Amino acid sequence: MTARLVLGTGSLAGSLVTELRERRGRLAVLADDENAVRTLREEGVVAEVGDPTDEAALRECRRPDTVAVATANAATNVAAAEAVASVYPGAFVLAYAPAETTDEQRAALSATADELVDARAAATDWLDDRVGDDGLRTRKLTAALRDVEGRLAIVTHDNPDPDAIASAVALARIAEATGVEADVCYFGNITHQENRAFVNLLEFDLSRLEPGAELSEYGGVALVDHSRPGVNDGLAEETAVDIVIDHHPPRYPVEARFVDLRSDVGATSTLLVDYLRTLDITPSREVATGLLFGIRIDTDEYTREVSVADFEATAYLVPHADAGTLDRIESPSMSADTLDTIARAISDRQRHGPALLSGVGELTDRDALAQAADRLLDLEDVTTTLVYGIMDGTIYVSARARGTDLDLGETLRDAFGQIGSAGGHADMAGAQISLGLLDAIDADDESLSEILDAIVTDRFLDAMGSRNHRVLTGLYPDDYHGTGPGEPLSLDRIAGAAVGSGRDGADDGSDEPDATDDDTADGGGATDDERR
Repeated sequence: MTARLVLGTGSLAGSLVTELRERRGRLAVLADDENAVRTLREEGVVAEVGDPTDEAALRECRRPDTVAVATANAATNVAAAEAVASVYPGAFVLAYAPAETTDEQRAALSATADELVDARAAATDWLDDRVGDDGLRTRKLTAALRDVEGRLAIVTHDNPDPDAIASAVALARIAEATGVEADVCYFGNITHQENRAFVNLLEFDLSRLEPGAELSEYGGVALVDHSRPGVNDGLAEETAVDIVIDHHPPRYPVEARFVDLRSDVGATSTLLVDYLRTLDITPSREVATGLLFGIRIDTDEYTREVSVADFEATAYLVPHADAGTLDRIESPSMSADTLDTIARAISDRQRHGPALLSGVGELTDRDALAQAADRLLDLEDVTTTLVYGIMDGTIYVSARARGTDLDLGETLRDAFGQIGSAGGHADMAGAQISLGLLDAIDADDESLSEILDAIVTDRFLDAMGSRNHRVLTGLYPDDYHGTGPGEPLSLDRIAGAAVGSGRDGADDGSDEPDATDDDTADGGGATDDERR
C-alpha cells in the first residue's frame, strides 16, 4: 500500500491533502502549525506537529514512499528536501518552489527533489495560455460567438464522422457558455454502424438538414472539420460563415470572421479540447467521451498524423470520459448490406502490383466502401486499396494506403479532381463523380462496368504513376489555361472518349492548376467513415 507524507500547511499542502485523502494508501502530514494540525485531525487526517526540516521529527513518521515538500517558505523547503533525502533516500520527493524562490534555492530544490513544482513557471504558463497565442485565439473565438445575433448553426461536413460530430457538440457547449444558443447540423446521413452507436449512446442532439435547406432562421453559421461552404456540405457556396475550426490544410483561402486552421494536429477534436481547457470549461461525460473517440478515430488509434497536442488532449479527457460507453460504441453490429459490399469488394478485386482495386456496383451504404478498402489493405503485400461503387447517380470512391510514400489525397485529386471532387489524408482519401447521362445505364450492365473501369481504374493508376497535379487532356476547351471562364467537359463525353480509345480519358501530364478541388481531408466524396 502506498504511503504518502505531506510536509507543511497552506494552500498547496491543503490541496494535496484534499486530493490524496481520496486515494487508496496511507496519508500523513507533518507541520509546525499546531492549529492547522488540529484542524486536520478533526477532519480525520493523520497529522503531527513537528519541524519539517528536523531529521529526528521525520524519523518519527512512518516510512513514506512519496514525500511532498509543500510549505510556503522557500528556505524551509530547501532544508526539508535535504532532510528528507537524508532520512528517506529511496522516497520520491515532490518539492514546491514559491514565487519568491531565488535562483540558488531553485537550483538546490531541483538537485534534491525528483519533481519540482515552480510557482513562477506555473504563473507564466497560465498567463501564456490566456494572453499568448492560445489565449488570443480563444478571446477571438468568444468575441465572434458573442457577436452572433440569434441561434448559431454549427455545420459539420456531409455524413459526419465522430471527429466532426464531437467537435460540433463541444463548440455548442462553448457557445452556450458565452450565452449563445446553438444547433449541431449536418447534411447527408449517418450510416456507419459505429457512428450511429456513437450518436445514440452519447445521446447527441443533431439536426439533419435537407439538401437546399436555408439557414435564414439562424443568426450565424460555424463550420467544423471542414472549411468551405458548399464543399462537402449542403450549404450554398455564397453562405456567409462566422466561424471555421478545422485541422485539414486548406487548398484555397478560407473566408470567415474567425478562422482556426491548424493542420499540425491529428483531429479537430484536439482543437476543441484546447478551447475548453483555456476557458476552464469542464466537459460533461458525453462531450469528453465524444472528443476522446473523435481523436482516436481520426488518428487511427494514435498511429496516423498524431501530435503531442493529441496525446495531451487525450490525457485531459480520460478522467472525464466513460470507458464503458467507448467499448459499446466500438462493438456495434454490422448490417447485411455492408457485409455484402465487403464480400463483393473481396471477390471482384484486381491486383495491380502492390495496389488492389475493386468495383462493387450498386451501393446502399456509402460507408461500406471505406470498410471494404480497410479490409483489402489487410491482404499480404498490398500497400494501396481503392474501392468504388454507384449510389444515387454518383460514383463514390474510397482509398487506403499503408507502408508507401504515396499521398492518396493528392493522387485522388490528380485522378478525379477535374471531373468531380476529391481529397483526403496521405493514407486515406475519398472522391465522388457524378454519372450524368450514364445514370440511365443499369448499374449491373457490363457496358457501365467497362466505362467505370476506364474512368476510375485507369485514371487512378495513371495518377499513382505520376504524383503531379495535372489537367486532363480534352477536359477543357483549347483556349482554357486554368484561369479563364472555360467549362469542363461532361463526364459523359469523357466516358465516351475513354471507351473509344481505352485510355484517352486519362491525364496527359500537363501542369495546369486544378480547376475544381476539395480542400477537406475527407474529400468531397468522403463517406461518414472516410477516416478508418
